[in-house]
Amino acid sequence: MKPFAYVRAHSIEEASAAHAAHPGARYLGGGTNLVDLMKLGVERPDTLIDISRLPLDAVEELPRGALRIGATVRNSDLAAHPLVRARYPALSQALLAGASGQLRNVATTGGNLLQRTRCPVFQDTAKPCNKREPGSGCGARESASDRDFAVLGYSEQCIATHPSDMAVALAALDATVELLGADGPRTVPVTEFHRLPGDRPDQDTVIRPGEIIEAVVLPPVPAGVPSAYRKTRDRASYAFALVSVAAVAALSGGGQVRHIGLAFGGLAHRPWRARTAEAELLGTAPTQENIERAMDAELAAAEPLRDNAFKLVLARNLACAVLEGLVGQG
Repeated sequence: MKPFAYVRAHSIEEASAAHAAHPGARYLGGGTNLVDLMKLGVERPDTLIDISRLPLDAVEELPRGALRIGATVRNSDLAAHPLVRARYPALSQALLAGASGQLRNVATTGGNLLQRTRCPVFQDTAKPCNKREPGSGCGARESASDRDFAVLGYSEQCIATHPSDMAVALAALDATVELLGADGPRTVPVTEFHRLPGDRPDQDTVIRPGEIIEAVVLPPVPAGVPSAYRKTRDRASYAFALVSVAAVAALSGGGQVRHIGLAFGGLAHRPWRARTAEAELLGTAPTQENIERAMDAELAAAEPLRDNAFKLVLARNLACAVLEGLVGQG
């Protein structure tokens, strides 16, 4: 392992300043992704800045009913929080679908958002990877099988998918990310926090050098709006999604869709907010025919690779099942 310096930050400002002063530094929270990548030689930071003891581990209800989740809140604690389970069940379900109980006890909210792809080529330093070494090429395109890779939003530079379950639920729920850096605080919608690869797949997010995630904020839930998360994978536990769906939906008194949020995991380089499908469904009766038509419209832009066209069928069927269940509740 490459030697590195260790800094224990005593305040958010100290952590941000230390990060900005050490190019290539990394924040250390739970370390469930970063430490693994360091062992593989994928991440080689000169400095680790330990933020695990900063006062960012609270879940707070805000005056108008929003929920503010500190960056170091553990995934297991967040999944079990009474307000999350009652108001945002999709988030609790997504967290419980990810990793093992042991990992959820350590992994943090901010770290989950910042975790890097589980693409096997990215994790293999013997193979070229534009995400790991810009300009080296995409070894994933030469893989024997491309079944696990993206079908939406990828580029010639990268076909990897984003691994988070939690982030998919946050995208459907219109969460925002609070950041603090040298230029002061700013807020970014979760749907804009992660980047598509374009010609810079090494840049996973819009986070700036030195910035630290302070919190994630969930907006107030309109009355009578249920949510749900479902995930398909190769085995029943401890596997990343082939396809996942997070949805929130409610009907008007006349039986039309009055509120909807829909996001996919496993299809793209970031959680994929299904804006086209939402626009198709808003204001319509949520019949099976209308839901299927909306899914087809959303997935029309997909460009499956040699071995992963099955993801489109999975995504369509899973989204239809989740939405039909939600409007039934409504």
